[in-house]
Amino acid sequence: MIVIIIMNMMNVTSSDRNESAAAGSAVESVLEVSELAVAYGKHVVLNGIDLDLRRGEFLGLLGHNGAGKTTLLKALLGLVRPSGGAVRLDGRDVTGQSAAEAVSRGISMVPQGDTVFPSMTVTEHLQLSSSRREGAAWQQAFDLFPLLHERRHRPAGEMSGGQRQMLAIACAMVQEPHVMLLDEPSTGLAPVLVDQVLDAIAHINTEIGTSVIVVEQDAPRLMRYADRLHVIKLGGTVFRGSPDELRTRDWLELF
Repeated sequence: MIVIIIMNMMNVTSSDRNESAAAGSAVESVLEVSELAVAYGKHVVLNGIDLDLRRGEFLGLLGHNGAGKTTLLKALLGLVRPSGGAVRLDGRDVTGQSAAEAVSRGISMVPQGDTVFPSMTVTEHLQLSSSRREGAAWQQAFDLFPLLHERRHRPAGEMSGGQRQMLAIACAMVQEPHVMLLDEPSTGLAPVLVDQVLDAIAHINTEIGTSVIVVEQDAPRLMRYADRLHVIKLGGTVFRGSPDELRTRDWLELF
């Protein structure tokens, strides 16, 4: 599980993250990506991606399978190293940062799919994800997902798919990030649970103030939540704008 493994690599405190936030408090964009390129060997996945995430924004990331959306998130978290371009966090150049450095600077990620450990309890997941044993971030997670508090001593393997996804999001929340990356959080969930998960992400964005980037395949549903949208095609950015602007475009051309 990416969220937990990275936290286990180093002890990250909120003061570490606040340094990064303070450095960029006057910058409109919390995260800026310019001409980013990523290749796996000779296979180019991203070729000149431009993206900006504004402070407190819900940014939707769209594109067909294989467009490079997951690779982009991994590059932002430091799980893959860019072969070109730049990434700036709070105005600071962090291109090529490690995953541990990304987490220490306030970036967390909820990977696609079922990423929790079935034999571990809810509390054990949160303890492994956070440098704290409890606190305000834990309470925020339990307030948002009260069922997790009720089942905090139960193993994740006894929970439904939707509940395990909520646990994965809670693991990211207790890291107290400034930026949260979520890779197709609706994967494998029933439609009613998809809305619950997206409602929870919207709450994290608007009520807690975390800037979020959400990758989704369901464009109409994502458009109901996102402030702005970026569309990736063949490793490059082909659209940046509001949901209303996207509705006026030829979707066949973009996707």
